[in-house]
Amino acid sequence: MSKLDQVLILDPPADLRFKGPFTDVVTTNLKLKNPSDRRVCFKVKTTAPRRYCVRPNSGVIDAGATVIISVMLQPFDYDPNEKSKHKFMVQTIFAPPNVSDMDSLWKDAKPDDLMDSKLRCVFELPSENDKVNDVEATKAAPVMNSAKADPSAASVPVTASVDESEMKKMMEKCKRLQAEMNKLAEENRQLKDEGVRMRKVPRPDHMSSNSTSLLGREASTASLPSLLVVIAAIFIGFFLGKFIL
Repeated sequence: MSKLDQVLILDPPADLRFKGPFTDVVTTNLKLKNPSDRRVCFKVKTTAPRRYCVRPNSGVIDAGATVIISVMLQPFDYDPNEKSKHKFMVQTIFAPPNVSDMDSLWKDAKPDDLMDSKLRCVFELPSENDKVNDVEATKAAPVMNSAKADPSAASVPVTASVDESEMKKMMEKCKRLQAEMNKLAEENRQLKDEGVRMRKVPRPDHMSSNSTSLLGREASTASLPSLLVVIAAIFIGFFLGKFIL
């Protein structure tokens, strides 16, 4: 009886490519797809088990399902003159109705029931263009991250340097000034109402001097809110300019 053809579809089908530099773990993925209507058991083997970590290295793929295998190459001193002799093999077998002991299944499997696919490992060093792109991406990443973290930093750099306590003090001063302005405005309104009432009431001659002084007081008091408004406008303008410009 001839050996069965591999039922799974492998992607990539023949080569596992690992791109350096190999000073850190390099991971590549192997996709296993089961196009059949039966469950398939699989096992991944390698000729260099100490150099690779495979997750998962075995399991069961349901009918029509796909499994992603992560193959992690451990760091090593790469010699471009040395050709890679590492190879992988994906071994499969149709799963029986009830799979409980995977070890016994593979141990008792008949050679004619086994299917396998072989893949060779290819090591690649990054090209000069890839190195330049990686360096530019590394330099651009901190700038982009800082811009995302604080989008107002570029347009308003002075705001970040303002002390919070100073800001609170200025806000409290603005509140007190606003309260004083409201109080003076209310007093001004009351004085105006009083002046209107006094004009309507007939007065003897000896009251004319008092009314004149009262009117003078009213005029001087009325000018106070205007002066305070100007001062407040200057203060608030300075305050806003300090925080916005």
